[in-house]
Amino acid sequence: MMAEMDPIEKFIREAFEENFEDIRRDTGHAISPQLRELALNQVLLYWHKLKEVAEKITETEVKLNLPNQKTPKGRKFAIEGVVDIVRANDQVVMYDIKTHDADYVRAHPEEYGEQLNVYAHIWHHLRGQRLDETAIIATNYPSTIREAMANRDATALEKAIEVWDPLIKLPFKPEDVQAMIEKFGMIVDKIEEDLFAPASLEKLKEKLTTHGNSIFATSICRYCDARFSCSSYRQYVTTGKARIIEPYFKDYYGDLGPEVERDDWTTNTLENTPEADTLADII
Repeated sequence: MMAEMDPIEKFIREAFEENFEDIRRDTGHAISPQLRELALNQVLLYWHKLKEVAEKITETEVKLNLPNQKTPKGRKFAIEGVVDIVRANDQVVMYDIKTHDADYVRAHPEEYGEQLNVYAHIWHHLRGQRLDETAIIATNYPSTIREAMANRDATALEKAIEVWDPLIKLPFKPEDVQAMIEKFGMIVDKIEEDLFAPASLEKLKEKLTTHGNSIFATSICRYCDARFSCSSYRQYVTTGKARIIEPYFKDYYGDLGPEVERDDWTTNTLENTPEADTLADII
């Protein structure tokens, strides 16, 4: 006799399918069953790992806005963000959910802390609301969990989930708020003036964490659609190799991302290929 499914998990699965169908109808886009399962697993793992936090959330998708800001060159802009708030045990905690790797967030707290500081500033000082703590929830689960699920290894999966810690507490630093607002302003000026520069080659070679072999180029750049036009990425794929670069261009332009994304693209392309009698009309 099969065990009855947890009612919350059942609700999550049903809501996920409903949302997926709504998006498919509205956009006309679909994803492969494999990628769809990965997305659902990410939601379910988030629920199982952070059930205690999820059950305490009292305000979800709280919209924060800091209007009437000016860039160094006088352009007007506003800062907007969305966070979750937990009020429990006489504590108020602000969570910013990111679909990022937890190890990367821990290794680069300043990249996330600056933005969270601005959100905390809006909540605490402009809204006049109490705030005791700020934190990032990094929902992207590690490769150990992904591999255990792919191998259907329940023991390895249980151990990987136990070690995985997606909750990263970051201190609120009011003294950094103004500097971050000014940084936002400089970014707005660059965007408006079409000044875009890629990360340096050194940045691409940078390890994401103190342990493991993941680096910025393979973990971040590979997901960037502009990587084939990026001078830094071209340098990265040819650095340290023979002086005759030509043989490596095939590998470079053949880097179409992780296997799961390639499978997803292929599957959906085949599933959505027009019938033979309509292909001529499209061409």
